[in-house]
Amino acid sequence: MGIAFGSISTGLPKDIVKQLMSAEQVPIQNMEKQKSKISDKKGLVDQLLKLVEDVRGNLATNANARALRELKVETNNDIIGVTTDKTRAVPGSYQLEVTSLAQKASAMSTGFEDKDKSYVGVGFIQYTMPNGETKDIYVDSENASLSGVAKLINKDSSLGVSANVVNDGSGSDAPWRLVLSLNKTGDDNAANFPYFYFVDGDDDFQLEFHREAHDAKIKLDGFELETPENKLKDMIPGVSIDLKKAKPGEEFAVNISEDTAAVGTKVSDLVTKLNGILKFIKEQNSIDDKTDTSRTLGGDIMLQSLEGRIHAAVFKDVQTDTGFHRVGELGLSFSRDGVLEFDQKKFDALISKDYTLASQILTGTFIPDGGKSDGFMDNLNSTMNSALRMPDGIIQNRKKSLQSNIEQIDRRISQKQKYLEEKEKNLKDKFSRLEGTISRIKSQGAGIAGMSGGGGSPVQELG
Repeated sequence: MGIAFGSISTGLPKDIVKQLMSAEQVPIQNMEKQKSKISDKKGLVDQLLKLVEDVRGNLATNANARALRELKVETNNDIIGVTTDKTRAVPGSYQLEVTSLAQKASAMSTGFEDKDKSYVGVGFIQYTMPNGETKDIYVDSENASLSGVAKLINKDSSLGVSANVVNDGSGSDAPWRLVLSLNKTGDDNAANFPYFYFVDGDDDFQLEFHREAHDAKIKLDGFELETPENKLKDMIPGVSIDLKKAKPGEEFAVNISEDTAAVGTKVSDLVTKLNGILKFIKEQNSIDDKTDTSRTLGGDIMLQSLEGRIHAAVFKDVQTDTGFHRVGELGLSFSRDGVLEFDQKKFDALISKDYTLASQILTGTFIPDGGKSDGFMDNLNSTMNSALRMPDGIIQNRKKSLQSNIEQIDRRISQKQKYLEEKEKNLKDKFSRLEGTISRIKSQGAGIAGMSGGGGSPVQELG
């Protein structure tokens, strides 16, 4: 039970300690307000940090000639699929004709009524691999169904053969068949499936159909070529071609060109992220008579420095193979509002006319004396890195300073709270002793009054 001070004994207010301690809390409340303002500023610095990291992430993905580049392929997608290695492929046009697809050696058995219940008998399958090696597959009574035989074959990868059980769709009484296929295509992977030895089956279990392996045949710019697979790698440097279907006599083009629209999208995305920083700076510097500058970054030297460095990167001359140029030639300029504008038409005009020049303005070029010149993206990347560098980057340093201030205030608040806790305890002890003293004096006074047969209060008479 708490001690109540200020009773009739003392004549003091009942909440005297609370009142005294409330006054002592004012400095802590002021420190909390100060901490809140600094925390608001730190939150804004964290926002800016994220915006700068977004720009740096974009540059990490695109800020070199190989990463920036994108290629576009135009071809007959019904017949082939094309993928390019943009670091190796070169623009060009090729004529292609697919006369036949590569296929693998395969065989299909006679039919059975049920894939799981029909008994094919016990025995073995023997076949010869392309290297002349003979393989044997033994089938016991526990696996003497089409599904059982397929399971035996597929669980042993060393056999070099895959098995499937299929319904031939004939509608006959025995539609289920076993299909054996060599795992590799091409003339050099021809296998023979001549021997099926089975006894006591419901029906004869033999091979009924056989398909030989052969290479794919194509014509590239009129010249006939053969390949053991339907995936062609580096037949055209840096290009992979998947053959989907054969269409003898139908020649079509494979056109590979620079995808300038994709590069333009990358530049546009970079400008959007940069404007995130510039708009943030503008918003912080938009101050009026209602603005609480103690909670914003308005006028902060960090913002001025970062904005100045971005401007410097945009206006800086870039060395190319044809002399010095600026990114403004690609359609980047500052608006009256202080943000970047991207003129897509101007960009498209230059990059379509001279892709190499556009690329070098953005990413630099290797110079004859050795080394590489810095392009616009390199200069911008340097700006972002210097701002984010630990521990002395302008943003990191500002964040560190604000965090240090918050921690310092927290320590002061903690020290003050400990002091006030001790002071409150001492006050309670003092008033408790005072209460006891006054109570004893009153008690003694009452006793004296009783002995003298009445009279005034001796406590009051003490005054």
